[in-house]
Amino acid sequence: MTEFAQGTFLGLPESEDVADVAILSVPYELTTSYGQGTCAGPEAALRASAQVELYDPLLPEDLPCGFTLHTAQPWDGVGGNLQEQLEGITNYVSQFQSSFPIILGGEHGMLPAIMKAVSQQVDLSEITLVQIDAHADLRDELDGEPDSHACAARRSLDLGVGKILQIGIRAFAREEATFAAEDARVESWLARDVLNPCGGEAMWLNWLNTLSEIEGPVWLTLDIDGLDVAYVPTTGTPVPGGLAYWQVVETIETIASAPGANWLGADVNEIVPDSNNHVTEFTAAMLATKIVAAHLARRLEDEA
Repeated sequence: MTEFAQGTFLGLPESEDVADVAILSVPYELTTSYGQGTCAGPEAALRASAQVELYDPLLPEDLPCGFTLHTAQPWDGVGGNLQEQLEGITNYVSQFQSSFPIILGGEHGMLPAIMKAVSQQVDLSEITLVQIDAHADLRDELDGEPDSHACAARRSLDLGVGKILQIGIRAFAREEATFAAEDARVESWLARDVLNPCGGEAMWLNWLNTLSEIEGPVWLTLDIDGLDVAYVPTTGTPVPGGLAYWQVVETIETIASAPGANWLGADVNEIVPDSNNHVTEFTAAMLATKIVAAHLARRLEDEA
């Protein structure tokens, strides 16, 4: 093991071995339409992670629990236009196919570029994309830009993604509502239905049951504005009425434990540093840590 390096995920020492989990940073921000600052999100989340506890009840030992983690150098941001930058993100993510990648972002517009990298590993038509988000991201364009962050899910479907399961959705256009209703590849659990005091519990259990029945490759895209603003007050487009922190944790744990699922990786995006109290980046760091722990717990179970 090398000596502790400032800026590593969870403050853990780096290893020269091939990593079981790779923490990637994509400070991408070209199409944000409201709050700015997602380009500073990955670095802030890494700093916050050094304050996160290494204990997780799913694991027999503290993280890294006998596994190796690698905090990669950030994506370099090279590219003279949007398309060149997206191609750069694809190339960057592609370097870490042998590890379980967790990508810190950065605006959600990076998702299709990530899916292009994933397509080098599996057929996208076989993938279930689990999307935690306040927004459906199913627009065909926003302000004339088809690669806007508001189009991330739609462009991923255009690339061939076979299924999207969305939860936390509560801010969307008529165009998106119509698309979701008419396209069998999209299933949405609206925040209003899941959190409704009358019937919400049944909807939530239906969500968990659907996740537990996933077969084949799965990717989690976690836009942190899917959580209520109490947990992420400075994300790019905060929307009231979102998911509780523990609902997101239970979603992560259910994906990891789904018997037929092959979890390929995850991205945690729309992180905007909170200069007042650091709540947003700490929430992102906590959830990224839970993804690591849940994935490693599944590894241990499969290897037993």
